[in-house]
Amino acid sequence: MISKKMENMVANSSAIRAMFEEGNRLAKLYGAENVYDFSLGNPNVPAPSAVKKAIAELLEEEDSLVLHGYTNSNAGYEDVRQAVAESLNERFQTAFGAKNIVMTVGAAGGLNVILKTLLDPGDEVIVFAPYFGEYRSYVNNFDGIIVEISPNTKDFQPKLDEFAQKISPKTKAVIINTPNNPTGVVYSEETIQKLAAVMEEKQKEFGTDIYLISDEPYRELAYDGIEVPYLTKYYDNTIVGYSYSKSLSLPGERIGYLVIPDEVAESDTVISAAGVANRILGFVNAPTLQQKIVAKCLNEKTDITYYDKNRETLYNGLRDCGFECIKPQGAFYLFVKSPVEDEKSFCAAAKKYNILIVPGSSFGCPGYVRIAYCVAYETIINSLPKFRELAAEYSN
Repeated sequence: MISKKMENMVANSSAIRAMFEEGNRLAKLYGAENVYDFSLGNPNVPAPSAVKKAIAELLEEEDSLVLHGYTNSNAGYEDVRQAVAESLNERFQTAFGAKNIVMTVGAAGGLNVILKTLLDPGDEVIVFAPYFGEYRSYVNNFDGIIVEISPNTKDFQPKLDEFAQKISPKTKAVIINTPNNPTGVVYSEETIQKLAAVMEEKQKEFGTDIYLISDEPYRELAYDGIEVPYLTKYYDNTIVGYSYSKSLSLPGERIGYLVIPDEVAESDTVISAAGVANRILGFVNAPTLQQKIVAKCLNEKTDITYYDKNRETLYNGLRDCGFECIKPQGAFYLFVKSPVEDEKSFCAAAKKYNILIVPGSSFGCPGYVRIAYCVAYETIINSLPKFRELAAEYSN
């Protein structure tokens, strides 16, 4: 018999994955070209050619024990961590060293590592709806308690007045995700400054350390020249989680890192504990070959002009159909207002046209749906007549 905790997790398994599996089923029935699967944020832009070159060079240059063996430190290869630190310092005028970097099994692995490091049972973790639904499971893994801040559906910037009310002596961490999944919104510098001010005030009031965890897999996917603030500049107790899944189109390789700055309270202890957490959670260390690959590709980026073209075409096309949505500033998602209050029934109606989208309740924001536009451009073009038919159902 499985555990009670897992019974609940299985019962509430990811709607995103379920819709993706449904897409595979429909593709077998109707042909992949006739199914418009916008369910999963799986990058469809190829990895930069430098990644393939780096793999070939490493296989020629490096000893197999280095490429495929355990690392000396659970935090990862020191030279890789130093290279990551220097790259960040150059980009964001920070002052990190190798010791401030923990290589992780993607951003998800990094989040579990830092939550394992920080949480005691009953500690609270604040999230801003809409948010990536797996945060609930990650916090639950360590018997923490998720505290949701309700969504601001005007512009999807965080509701800081509600945040100030809900932060408590039990608050151990606050997770933010910008550019945001599912809205594509980038939190403004003004928002970050105000958020940091609230947290500073509450730390002093409660006499506790409250950690800001910035989940940043979409940092490099920002459009129209918009800047994504680097959060360690605004609040000392900031920890950054990063992934190369989107920036280098390597989601299946599971490689990323945590940044734990010296300014973090008891930073040496937190860094040491994160390394131990990496080991005892079963990761042991981040994939060694991938560590070496990304170190060679720190200045490479996925060509986001492809996503931008998709963004413009789908956004304008859906608006022409009569749907309401905020234009995303980053990532590769549109968050669209459902024409009916029950967005799950809207998702069900969309399936009749072989359109697969994810209900906003999966992200703590019912009444909306998420559409992932990291798909072939042809999929978007071919889907628009179907979206028009879907819209017509709700026009009367």
